[in-house]
Amino acid sequence: MGKPLQVQTQESLDALLDALRDTPAMRSKFSIQGPAAALGQAQAPDRDALYALPGDDTAAIRCGDHYQLLAIEGMIPRFVEQAPWFAGWSAVMANVSDIAAMGGRATAVVNAYWHHDEACAGQMLTGIRAACQAYGLVLAGGHTSQATGNPAALAVAITGMANRLLSTLHVAPGQTLGLAVDLNGKWHADTPYWKAFEQVPAEVLRSKLEVLPVLAEAGLLQAAKDISNAGLLGTLLMLLEPTGCGAEIDLDVLPRPDDGDMLRWLQAFPSFGFLITLNSDDWGPVQAAFVEQGLSCARIGSINASARLDVQQAGRVVTFWDLASTPFTGFTYPKQEH
Repeated sequence: MGKPLQVQTQESLDALLDALRDTPAMRSKFSIQGPAAALGQAQAPDRDALYALPGDDTAAIRCGDHYQLLAIEGMIPRFVEQAPWFAGWSAVMANVSDIAAMGGRATAVVNAYWHHDEACAGQMLTGIRAACQAYGLVLAGGHTSQATGNPAALAVAITGMANRLLSTLHVAPGQTLGLAVDLNGKWHADTPYWKAFEQVPAEVLRSKLEVLPVLAEAGLLQAAKDISNAGLLGTLLMLLEPTGCGAEIDLDVLPRPDDGDMLRWLQAFPSFGFLITLNSDDWGPVQAAFVEQGLSCARIGSINASARLDVQQAGRVVTFWDLASTPFTGFTYPKQEH
């Protein structure tokens, strides 16, 4: 299910893009430029050393013939306070998606949390355990601080393994840009969270995630990025920025749920949603692999060397962002062959 987005006027497309540039989630990505500047321009001796640096969804450390993957998610305190079970589940789910985006399979998580309310903390931990069971992860412990006066705070770290790595460092001009998303879900209240995991058997959730490492190992994907709280366009900027590439995306062909309007869907944080890049000759089997799992997969654009993210609709093209003049997160690395 799903239908294309429609923009009726030039002015409405401009207004849409203006609104998306100024969301709190987009603005929050600017703060990453501080740590990026502190790290400085990486002088890594080889591509494997770059894989371990920030910029991808996880760090990737070469271990013999495979990569060890490591990531962490910190949850928004208000989210932890208001929806403790869902925050616990989401912390694991977001980490699992980050591992999958690297072409990997998740293995174990640890958590660190602070809370002032014993009942809410219990709900949060129940959500963490439920997600670990659903995704087949070891919950290996962590750090607990529960006391009056504590904030409601949660972070979950994850480890995994990849046999053939997907990375933003593999993004290159000429590649096809695709979107794979699970539309079989619903909105979480009035938030941007699109839930496609409720009442879904664990084996189905795992089977859908398995598509990414299988395609990676077959050499059919080059890069992937889990769509995060910066929405589709913000996530795409983070996919492009490390290599200084640009892209053109066509809003007319985006899969979306029937009950999601344009602005809301472009800000959505879906429980299963990935941007992918690949060689155009590989599109057929890649799309078929996602569709076989009941997922929507569409070719939504292409990668180029412009360093701009251009948005097209109804034959009109508007530049959403120029990374050459306005960095997003600030993570860029020298080009190296892989």
